[in-house]
Amino acid sequence: MPHTVLRAANAWFQAANVATANYATLTAGGARLICAHGAQQHITDYAIPMLEGRYFGTMCLSEPQAGSSLADIATKAVRQHDGTYRLFGRKMWISGGDHQLGDNIVHLVLAKCPGGPPGVRGISLFIVPKYIAVQGHSSTGAEHNDVVQMGLNHKMGQRGTTNALLAFGDGVHLPGGHPGAVGYLLGEEHRGLSHMFHMMNEARIAVGFGAAALGYVAYLKSVEYAKVRTQGRLPGTKEGTTPPVALIAHADIRRMLLAQKCYVQGALALLLFCSRLVDEQATADDHMAATEAGLLLEVLTPIAKSWPAKWCLEANNLAIQIHGGYGYTRDYDVEQHYRDNRLNPIHEGTEGVQGLDLLGRKVTMNDGAALRLLDARIRESVARAASLGGEPATLAAQLLSAWARVLEVTHQLTSCGDAATRLANSTIYLEAFGHIVVAWIWLEQLAVLETRRVEGADEPFYRGKRQAARYFYIYELPKVAAQLELLGLLDRTALDMDPAWF
Repeated sequence: MPHTVLRAANAWFQAANVATANYATLTAGGARLICAHGAQQHITDYAIPMLEGRYFGTMCLSEPQAGSSLADIATKAVRQHDGTYRLFGRKMWISGGDHQLGDNIVHLVLAKCPGGPPGVRGISLFIVPKYIAVQGHSSTGAEHNDVVQMGLNHKMGQRGTTNALLAFGDGVHLPGGHPGAVGYLLGEEHRGLSHMFHMMNEARIAVGFGAAALGYVAYLKSVEYAKVRTQGRLPGTKEGTTPPVALIAHADIRRMLLAQKCYVQGALALLLFCSRLVDEQATADDHMAATEAGLLLEVLTPIAKSWPAKWCLEANNLAIQIHGGYGYTRDYDVEQHYRDNRLNPIHEGTEGVQGLDLLGRKVTMNDGAALRLLDARIRESVARAASLGGEPATLAAQLLSAWARVLEVTHQLTSCGDAATRLANSTIYLEAFGHIVVAWIWLEQLAVLETRRVEGADEPFYRGKRQAARYFYIYELPKVAAQLELLGLLDRTALDMDPAWF
């Protein structure tokens, strides 16, 4: 199935209940990772049962003392005479870490082999099943591996996904009569992190989709509520002379709904575009086209993860506001959608991690090749919209001006020899960059409406698209100007703040 179709279909499940959908997302991602880097026996023993829905999967990266700093993980893997490894350590924040939904749980675990290089260069990747695989792929009669749940994390949201602290090698179980969790090396020793990025990058796009889906469903519920809930009267009317009007009759409510609409539909379009790049990378007729799709996907992945996580969460915030006091209660779903979505700016790399990745690596990798490709795509869209005249041309000029300023600021930042100063405001860079990318996505949608002149183009759906694009350019895109000016100053205010001054 094309990745674009898969992601679009999965968004419905994420909107219905993201916590339940997580189990399938993790399992399918783990199976694809095993298929990409595992031996045939790994695929037979683990990936196939996972894809059949009988085994479930996790990704075990973080540790209690290290968090997202993978260079500091302490879990060790000791090679055995039979070619397997024994793992010893703790893993924290493991979604789907323990449950009874299937016959087995396949943990994909990052660990360090003794004698390996320091930091992330010494990380290897292992398959560590809850139950040692036996013929028939069932836990019935299988030997329990030395991996146990030490406790559950009680989360603000996404409570339907178990989240565990796992212990590997505590000796609670003794597979083969010895302590240590039995693991199977996936790929090559000391290349575990690069292998794991196969799943991590996929997970980051999946997180973006989850955020967009949660924002979108809350937006739809806001529209419905605003149409049926009556409260207040319009300016110029007197109390007692006219009945209350529906919330949606108030301009401020429509402003909030428009903000939600431009966030969630912009995010969804961006994510579908990224999914298409996954398909293009896999199916391109020549190596150059596949490489270009991969480079574009690389530079857009931090945006695809972080922008929906931030701004579709804001859509959830606005949904609560539109529901008023009722939105702050459990009588309506919007409070749960907010709680569920609040996780997305945190997991699979916080906003800060994505900012460091974008500014510290993605825009400069391969001598800026990915950024040049994105520049070419944006300029193609601008030229196409400019040729249409009217509003598309006006918005295209706005976009081009903002994008040119991003390129100038990027050059200023990447030319700074002091890494600490360069990266001090990388999260602001991420936000400004993301807003301009989504402005580009909205211009693309507007251009499609103008060039295709689809049947029914004046119907509410298409008019709503035009108005949302207009709103984004009037209310949202101008925000980046101040951010870009700040970035251009190479400001050190946060960097120079002494911890004692807090």
